[in-house]
Amino acid sequence: MANEKLLDQFRSFYFKNYPDDMETQISYFAVFGGLDWEVDTTQPISHLVQTLILENFEILDAKVQELIIHNENNRRLLKALAIGDRRIFSAFNKAGLNNGNGGGILNFLQEKGLIQLEYSREEHPRYLKPNAKLKREEARHRISHKVLFTYPFIRFWYYFIVPNIKNIQEKNYEKVLQDFEQKHNSYTSLVYEELSEVLLNYHLRDSHILSSGSYWDAKIEIDILTLTQNGNIYVGECKWTNHKINKKELHKLKEKCEKLSIEPTQIVFFSKRGYSKEMMALSGSSLALYDSEDFKALLKKSSRQEKSQPLFS
Repeated sequence: MANEKLLDQFRSFYFKNYPDDMETQISYFAVFGGLDWEVDTTQPISHLVQTLILENFEILDAKVQELIIHNENNRRLLKALAIGDRRIFSAFNKAGLNNGNGGGILNFLQEKGLIQLEYSREEHPRYLKPNAKLKREEARHRISHKVLFTYPFIRFWYYFIVPNIKNIQEKNYEKVLQDFEQKHNSYTSLVYEELSEVLLNYHLRDSHILSSGSYWDAKIEIDILTLTQNGNIYVGECKWTNHKINKKELHKLKEKCEKLSIEPTQIVFFSKRGYSKEMMALSGSSLALYDSEDFKALLKKSSRQEKSQPLFS
């Protein structure tokens, strides 16, 4: 199954804190995942961010700085990866790094277990059209891999805390808490997407999965594209928003599949707020609809019985 570390952390967080429902589990896990903390999930998450993180900034900052050996380039790259599109080349640019020193830092962060690469499955035009004369933009196109954070908390730290360090050091928490309130849903979307892939692969555990993950190229992005040995194709979209998914989203995903010449065996949606009646009526073997409570399946005992290793020992 993909991303076993994230699954271990997800289970560990649940059995440490027993949130009331899976929406709460996912929302709070996206912030505190990877920390071996007891978190009162009946408290508003903004309150917990202030009391557990902001008011303990100096202690936590020292621990995070130790992880990255107090290196400013490491800090800049992690920040660029957290707040950007996760593409390696664009993160290098934002962090003021080149391919040489950026690549070395990327390797270090991988060895430290803070990040992992998500490899692009896009094929360069020169391989798709080996005998054709390429347009200039096609010839110059660079395929860029992406990065995933191993621990949700580390991404949270570089997404919300590092950009607001000056205010936090001055005990001015209003700006970062406003930032958090405004961006919490969009921030959580990536963790939700990762967990959705884990859930899909859990349901496909009796199949031999050849390839699974997100798909992106210069024009199209798809949250989940999973291929199995028997030729089945599963295409998924994840929506961590406060509105129900309707047929419009289904049509958009079908259009993406057509552009990529994909005929999915099954289209899969994952939704925080559920689906319109029209979408529910279409549910069947070719369209699977999951909501937050379906993530309870990931809490079932694993034969591996591995305990998640906390970020800070």
